[in-house]
Amino acid sequence: MLERYELETFLTLADELHFGRTAERLRVTTGRVSHVVKKLERRIGAPLFERTSRVVRLTPIGAELAEDLRPLVAGVEEAVRRAVEAGRGVTGELRVAFLGEWTAPVLLRAVGLFTERHPDCVVHVHEAQLATTRSSLLDGSIDVLIAAYPFDGMANGPALLSEGRALAVAAGHPLAGAASVSVEVLADHPVVQYPAVTSAEFKRDRTPERTPSGRPVPRGPVGNTFSEMLSLVALGRGVLPVGEHTRRYYPRPDVAYVPIHDAPPIRRGPVWRATNTTARVREFVRAAVDANPRPAG
Repeated sequence: MLERYELETFLTLADELHFGRTAERLRVTTGRVSHVVKKLERRIGAPLFERTSRVVRLTPIGAELAEDLRPLVAGVEEAVRRAVEAGRGVTGELRVAFLGEWTAPVLLRAVGLFTERHPDCVVHVHEAQLATTRSSLLDGSIDVLIAAYPFDGMANGPALLSEGRALAVAAGHPLAGAASVSVEVLADHPVVQYPAVTSAEFKRDRTPERTPSGRPVPRGPVGNTFSEMLSLVALGRGVLPVGEHTRRYYPRPDVAYVPIHDAPPIRRGPVWRATNTTARVREFVRAAVDANPRPAG
């Protein structure tokens, strides 16, 4: 079993490939770094680094060892961090956001219960924008987002909202007066597209390339925001599958919402970056579930 200082020395030198910089980062002497590496090499029974007067390189064995050790060390550090957080309780700050007006009440109920349970943690509430939801989660400016699934590449909590789907069409469109439509009608009309930053899985779910029967769906223009996408619909540039609550939160005299009778429901809930699964995030997701009745189906 390697000691922590041995692991730290080896992995730091594997990153820096320079004894002086490694010693500086670890705040030890270069002699100490060299001594630890030689001790490791004796234990392994093979050189881990190739050293010359000008260059330090990992040997194939050293490179493989570094690749194997990095995730293990990161896992240990994460486990220790979670234990420390649990011991201290849920404190600090948490940044949460909602995407779409109909998710705001869900978020606010979660914030209320979370704050009641963890009064020492300050919660900042934001409204997310369609074009920056993913980047905000990745850069840490948002810890938890209440948004629609699928949200690929992120951890997703239990669904807290469920709604049917509707087709947004211009008020004068031939389908505007229909009682309902099939998802197959997407093959007959251009479909307004989400911005390029939207995840691929989400776009396949909302604006598929083909109908369930395999008919190709013509692509319409791209909108940068949801309001802009509805404006393109109103202009007759295309149709747009949406959640049925859009009728309530985006009422427009120039847009009609026609139920889609054969599409699965849209589900919404907490989304967060998996590597940011802190005690605060876990407790907020738990509060969101406890504060909001689960959707049927």
